[in-house]
Formats: sequence, structure tokens, C-alpha cells
Amino acid sequence: MIEHVYRRASEASGLDAVVVLTDHEDIRRTVESFGGACEMTPADCRSGTDRIAWAARNWSADAVINVQGDEPLLDPAAITHLAEHLRAHAGEEMVTLAAEVDERALQDPNQVKVVRGGDGYALYFSRAGIPYRREAADSAPAAPVLLHIGVYGYRRNVLLRLADLDASPLERSEKLEQLRALENGIRIRVLPVDEAPLGVDTATDLALAERRMAAKQTNENP
Repeated sequence: MIEHVYRRASEASGLDAVVVLTDHEDIRRTVESFGGACEMTPADCRSGTDRIAWAARNWSADAVINVQGDEPLLDPAAITHLAEHLRAHAGEEMVTLAAEVDERALQDPNQVKVVRGGDGYALYFSRAGIPYRREAADSAPAAPVLLHIGVYGYRRNVLLRLADLDASPLERSEKLEQLRALENGIRIRVLPVDEAPLGVDTATDLALAERRMAAKQTNENP
């Protein structure tokens, strides 16, 4: 799966480099076996954000994009969209992606939801089905909620600042790192995309992702 994610990220435009960060020697050997770039990071990094920040202290890039290894079906065009937005909007501190949410995902705690204001910035992220609807679902107006896609773009200085902050109360409650940013005044722009990829959070997700990847490979190589 890590090779698939790496190759899809490499198909995106606007990136200076694609690097896998890990503290596991087996992953390093796997990445190097298919010709990918890899950097080792300390095993005591608290999260993916901290791992990227540790490596980014030695990078000169103005911005960094975090693509998680459990997104094998992420469209490279979505990464390109995020990279182009960062290049065109120098004032953006942090950017992420979201897509339309269905009722099943709205009630699934493994699927993170986001609500944003009229200016396009995130108001809150949650595993709960936000916002709460006081009227029946079939009579309530469509709520401004989206399904969050766990891909982030950061200004390098914002990433380093975020990693230096302690885990925030809301972050500890929801187990969502992006809430640390919101609680500390870092604005997160939410860019809508047409479709959310299948993230791999459970064994069922993995089996479904493998079937979809196999079907895609068959279609590309009939």
C-alpha cells in the first residue's frame, strides 16, 4: 500500500519532492526497494504532524503537504489542487480537503466531518454527526457539513509551530490533531473536491481498497 500511495503522490503536479517519513526499518527497506525516497525519524514522535515537523526542520521548502499512508485511492489531482492553492495564496497557514458526506459516513466515528464558515475556513472537525439536527433528517435543510479528507498543506513555519504546541483538550477528546490548530488560532482553509477517496481505517476498508486497486490495475492494463 505504501508504494501505491507514493506513486500516486508522485503523479501530482507542483511538488518539489515526495518523501516517505518513518521510524520503521521494514518500511524504509520497502520504499528503497521500489526506488522511493525515505527519511528515518525518531520513534518517539507523538503523531504524523510531529514526524513531518521533525524532518521539515532540515528542509528549505516554504510549504509542506502531508499525505498519509492510509490513502491508497487518493486522486493525484487532489494533491495538485492543494499544492496550487498554497502557491497562489501565500497568506494561507494551513489547507485541507473535504467532499460531500452521505448519511452513513455522517454517523460513522471513523469518518471525520468538518463544518466551515462562509469564508471557507474550518469551524470544527468531529467524529460525531455534526451539526446536530433538531428536525427530522427528511425535513431538515441540508447542513453545511463535509467529509474531511486527511491531507494537509502547511506553511513550514506553521507546521513547526504546531508541533511545538501541547495536545489541546479538544484534540485529546476527539483524537484529531487538526483541532490543536484551531484551538491555537491557526486557520484551516477547507477546499472542496468532487469525491472523497476510501481511507483505510479498518480491516474491512483494507479489503475494499485492495479490490478497488486490483480493479483499477486491470482496467489500466487489460
